[in-house]
Amino acid sequence: MSKSSKKPSIISYPTLSKSLTGIIGLDEITGGGLPTGRPTLICGDAGSGKTLMSMEFIVRGAIEFNEPGVFMAFEEKADELAMNVASLGFDLQKLQADKKIRLDHVHIERSEIEETGEYDLEGLFIRLGHAIDSIGAKRVVLDTLETLFSGLANERILRAELARLFHWLKEKGVTAIITGERGEGKLTRHGLEEYISDCVILLDHRVIDQISTRRLRIVKYRGTVHGTNEYPFLIDEEGISVLPVTSLHLAKDVQSERVSTGIAGLDEMLGGKGFFRGSSILVSGTAGTGKTSIAAYFAVESCKRGERCIYFSFEESPKQIIRNMNSIGLDVQQYVDNGLLHFHASRPTLYGLEMHLVAMHKHIRKFKPHTVILDPITNLITIGSIGDVKSMLVRLLDFLLEEQITVMFTALSLNTIVNEQTDEGVSSLVDAWLLVRDIEFNGERNRGMYVMKSRGMKHSNQVREFLITDNGLGLVDVYLGPDGVLTGSAREAEQLKENTGQALRTYALDRKDREISRKRKVLEAKISSLQTEFESVEEELNKIYHEEELKKEVMDQNRRDVINIRREKKDAPAEAPVKKKGKK
Repeated sequence: MSKSSKKPSIISYPTLSKSLTGIIGLDEITGGGLPTGRPTLICGDAGSGKTLMSMEFIVRGAIEFNEPGVFMAFEEKADELAMNVASLGFDLQKLQADKKIRLDHVHIERSEIEETGEYDLEGLFIRLGHAIDSIGAKRVVLDTLETLFSGLANERILRAELARLFHWLKEKGVTAIITGERGEGKLTRHGLEEYISDCVILLDHRVIDQISTRRLRIVKYRGTVHGTNEYPFLIDEEGISVLPVTSLHLAKDVQSERVSTGIAGLDEMLGGKGFFRGSSILVSGTAGTGKTSIAAYFAVESCKRGERCIYFSFEESPKQIIRNMNSIGLDVQQYVDNGLLHFHASRPTLYGLEMHLVAMHKHIRKFKPHTVILDPITNLITIGSIGDVKSMLVRLLDFLLEEQITVMFTALSLNTIVNEQTDEGVSSLVDAWLLVRDIEFNGERNRGMYVMKSRGMKHSNQVREFLITDNGLGLVDVYLGPDGVLTGSAREAEQLKENTGQALRTYALDRKDREISRKRKVLEAKISSLQTEFESVEEELNKIYHEEELKKEVMDQNRRDVINIRREKKDAPAEAPVKKKGKK
């Protein structure tokens, strides 16, 4: 007998319970938040954002997840904390009145702490336990441990008390955050907390080339998979925003829908339909070739479809762009007023590359646009290397592709190695690349547009002359003359010459047509005369022919009559002769 095959049963393993922080990006990196009912250590240098992150964890837990929290500070007083976070829109006094959170300041004098065997944290446990029970807290923050253990130098006592603290927090079943100052060559000054914490988050605030950048790294997270890279984060008026690193998987969805560029001639070069929705486009060219105008047309065309667009400018202010576009007949202000177009202008030196990326990520998440413009990306090279700029754009492109957002970059091309490398590095990442170049001929400078590439669609391989007029942007076919490609006044002169020649040829053809018409009439008259003469001759000949025929018929009839007469005489009887009498 054959044994019946059995399918292997799927074994489900318990997963670590996590509590969402509500901090943008942090829950994604941690895979769902901080470990529920376990302590988490947040360490970093002074000013790295430890207290703010801890406070946001408490406030968002109370507001968004209905989990009351206790914030116990050993340095700042409750009113100072409330004032410090008021700029973020956190009303701590109201939250305390509603028993959503509880702030408690514990003052510790180092001189009052004696290193004896009887030293313990029972007083702290009683006070903290009362605060937790008074509001039914699910979250706890202790800020900071250095102040709490500032008077302890005995490592044995310090280790024992730290272990007691962490175990006590676990027994209470609260999700806790403990902050600590970073030490020399260690995550914390004591170098012990990271070993007994279930989750350790390191915050870093570094300054490179006078540009400051904040970064976050999860050093360890027991019982779960987590991100291990360094992640930039931003502190602004809405709190902390963390940007996850780009996905390593190229499995994003794509669309076949096409969107117009707003320039009819350019749409024709792209098969008459424009770019794919959710694709990335690069417009590069030298200064003054109209890159910003092309980007503005693309943004306005998106708004005309009722779609939102966000315009990141690193060179011009929104008012400058609006004024300049008015000069070519493009009204941008109306779309700003109705909320479809949003400008975000800043100098590249305002942040580091990572911080710019976080800021753009946050604005896009908040505004939810269909189209994004970055003008120009080459300005970012002033705050980072070519590799850094490319890495940043890869991460931004991955995010936009994930969200199915169409993005257009503009890039300044110069006759320098650095900018050419930047241009080429970016052009390899995008789906479509438009190049606008200067064409100098006959003592003037004109613009020519090329479609260098456009993935997934049929596109023109010819150059078009790019025109910027009071009535807008346009593309015309260049004139291929004996001396090569002609543009501008040379093209117009050659076209005028060609039109003149065409007019002369048309006049000559008309004259020949008239002469042919006259000759045709003369010939037709001659043909008519000959036709009449021919008919007369034919009629005369027909007359003779008919007379002969008639004559012949008459003769034949006479002949028949004579024959009949003779036949009659022959058939008649003979008569007796008559005697004649003579005279006597």
